[in-house]
Amino acid sequence: MNRVVITGMGWITPMGHEIESVWKGLLTGQTGIDYTTLFDASTFPTRISAEVKGFELKKHLGNEIQQHEGAGRSTQFALAACRQAWEMAGLRSDTLDLDRVGIYFASGEGSLDFQAYTQSALSSWQPDSGKIDAVLWAQSAARLMDAIREIEQEPNAALPHLAMLTGARGPALNCLTACAASTQAIGEATEILRRGDAEVMISGGAHSMIHPFGVTGFNRLTALAENEKLKSVLGEDNPRRASRPFDNNRGGFVLGEGSGVVILETLEHAQKRGARILAEIVGYGSTADAYRITDQHPDGTGAVVAMKEALKDAGLSPSQVNYINAHGTGTRENDGNETGAIKQVFGDHAKRIPVSSIKSMMGHLIAAAGAVELIACVLSIRDQILPPTMNLETPDPECDLDYVPNKARPACVEVAMSNSFGFGGQNDTIIVRRFI
Repeated sequence: MNRVVITGMGWITPMGHEIESVWKGLLTGQTGIDYTTLFDASTFPTRISAEVKGFELKKHLGNEIQQHEGAGRSTQFALAACRQAWEMAGLRSDTLDLDRVGIYFASGEGSLDFQAYTQSALSSWQPDSGKIDAVLWAQSAARLMDAIREIEQEPNAALPHLAMLTGARGPALNCLTACAASTQAIGEATEILRRGDAEVMISGGAHSMIHPFGVTGFNRLTALAENEKLKSVLGEDNPRRASRPFDNNRGGFVLGEGSGVVILETLEHAQKRGARILAEIVGYGSTADAYRITDQHPDGTGAVVAMKEALKDAGLSPSQVNYINAHGTGTRENDGNETGAIKQVFGDHAKRIPVSSIKSMMGHLIAAAGAVELIACVLSIRDQILPPTMNLETPDPECDLDYVPNKARPACVEVAMSNSFGFGGQNDTIIVRRFI
């Protein structure tokens, strides 16, 4: 079985668009969370989000942007993050066997065409009958809807763009297992490399749900931090304090957007071309709760098994893990369940392992969250320092682990675990270690 290493990383996040500046921001407790500007959210219970600001794809692709005309917002994030990771890895399409370069990505729905949808519906509405006239709707839709925009709305839209950007002609897959998607994509890409079906894999995720449908859906699930509830608990409606993983006054997650991409290679391929190795992926575990479509199992059963399977795959004991990058969304259910699951897996050692959630600063990037958090694990190993969990001000008796509150901490980090738990009970865990 092939060993699998990480040789390149890139991200586009609410806190910035390149690795080092965003990492510095995470270590100093900065935030990308603010009031929503991508649409008029004034009538929504949640009027805060973690938006990507000041992004221009041309700055990352130059004249190659012409090949990606019409790409949706999240696909543009994926392209820019991929270009960063590809360049960091020192890869060149003209020196690779592109049939052995694959993509396993986690991409959510593309940019939705709200104007065409709403105009078509409104122009065909018949107030007398209280119904939509199907003929008028079809005529309006044919006039307003654009074929490229419709294609770019598909969840797999990022995949062909990444293939065109890099020339990758190997295995090509996309998954959308909610908040666990990019962790699963990276884990499954690792398995492809381990069994020898490719030599290089581009993996990670991209997502943007900061739009009326996305916010409405999560508000109806009561999953998001809401402005009035935040004000009633904290005495202020302050976006910087809205994401509060593991805090007793947490009230839900803050919706974010962005992309994280890693370049994975077999160790043999990386060493043959003299690549700089950033870390090694040594463990992967994936499970389903088989419980409910929106809730995690209250006993954390699936999360427990995912972590145990990752440890078994890595050949490590719980005491050898130095840091856990938690899913840590800031919802009442997740944080308590994840804490309990960690205790079940790590036993007495759980109280000695530092655990933190960068969602306190980054927001929740949904399908991109796991990839971004895995990159944070690699940087923690590189720099021997842990990013904090910000806004952890009021201890919750149920959440009683070491969450690295409010300040980065120097630490000996040889092995890091990254957890991602998605709606529907999808649980994925990846373990990375310093390459030796």
